Amino acid sequence: MDRALIQPRTLSGFKDRLPQEAYAKASILHTVSEVFLSYGFMPIETPHLEYAEVLIKQGSDEIQKELYRFKDHGDRDVALRFDQTVPLARFITQHRHELEMPFKRYAIGNVFRGERAQKGRYREFTQCDFDFIGSDSLSCDAEILQVIYSSLTALNLQEFTIWLNHRDILNGIFEYFGLQNNIESALRIIDKLDKIGLDSVKIELQKEINITQEIANKICDIITIKQTSHYSEFFEEIAYLKDYNATLKKGLDNLESMLNILNGLEFDIAVCRINFSIARGLGYYTGIVYETTLNQLKSIGSVCSGGRYDNLTQSFSKEKLSGVGASIGIDRLITALIELNVLKQKGTMARVLIIAMNEEYFAFAHKVAETLRQSDIKVEVYPDSVKIKKPLSYANTKGHEFSVLIGEEEYKTKTLTVKNMTSGMQIENISILRVLQIIKAS
Repeated sequence: MDRALIQPRTLSGFKDRLPQEAYAKASILHTVSEVFLSYGFMPIETPHLEYAEVLIKQGSDEIQKELYRFKDHGDRDVALRFDQTVPLARFITQHRHELEMPFKRYAIGNVFRGERAQKGRYREFTQCDFDFIGSDSLSCDAEILQVIYSSLTALNLQEFTIWLNHRDILNGIFEYFGLQNNIESALRIIDKLDKIGLDSVKIELQKEINITQEIANKICDIITIKQTSHYSEFFEEIAYLKDYNATLKKGLDNLESMLNILNGLEFDIAVCRINFSIARGLGYYTGIVYETTLNQLKSIGSVCSGGRYDNLTQSFSKEKLSGVGASIGIDRLITALIELNVLKQKGTMARVLIIAMNEEYFAFAHKVAETLRQSDIKVEVYPDSVKIKKPLSYANTKGHEFSVLIGEEEYKTKTLTVKNMTSGMQIENISILRVLQIIKAS
């Protein structure tokens, strides 16, 4: 009886990465890691799996519904992390006496949310977080924005917008309308503005927090305010809001002070735009919040989001530790970069393919490869001795810039023939030193 074959398939919301895309992702992570290190952020790692009590009730109601939670083999109640900030709170508390404050960390790893899969949005995705823990200074908030800016420009992205808001601005708005007890529900609704539209937000506000259409309209008139001029002019235009209450004034003053720190640095202040509808649905945010969108591909959503949280460890310790940080959504960013042709799906991994025309020549081929690698050139040796057409086709498919041929004459004279795979130019019977010069000059 024939054995039934298993259909090879992936779960909805999960994906495989073919070598080119995986290589591109690794390159992006290397680039942003170098940016993080240049600002003094150090790497840490936390497990994918946590005790469920560490994660439950830390995010919004929507995220709690998306939590992957189950019993393990020891009958323990566990869950897969849905972000990297809640595990950070546990990590900070658990290792408090081993860490110097303020503490700057970055963490790169996969997180899991059982949400509806769609373009650029998966149920397993990589988050790339960087956080500044243990300081209330606006200098920290400003530096996080510098890191966002430096990371995206290092990836050759020029046209993006960092949308800014402050939770105290939103809190102050609802306080002004006497809705202090409904802030969490209101923020959750406002956070869906881009998904459901303004009219639906108004309807949901009326139903969820029991307000009139008139009040809903007035709230939405304020939360849809966006900065369109230089930030100094914008704050003059909305100065009247500071008279609403002290909470709203504090939020506006904090935003202005932070932008004053950034103004004049090697930082295009025009990429920052204040938008009163930016809410960030996660419940732990307490101060400045931000979302970053690509100007040419706004539909894909935010590629880097975050904010300040003043009660990071409140679930784990009585000690109050504040923090501010952001997360780059690598998977969504890759989707966007490919669509914008900033990141090519066909990338060059190894620059050189060495082709040995006879099995006797492999020792020499690997010696040549070793020499090139010692000069920081990525090299691949074709594993079979076959007719030249097949390895050259392989080189073209994988995007090698050069092929190095070892035939009978090259083997006897210990020379090489090098071919530029783009131009087709070929130089025969040259030394390894000359090959190095040609490759490095390209």
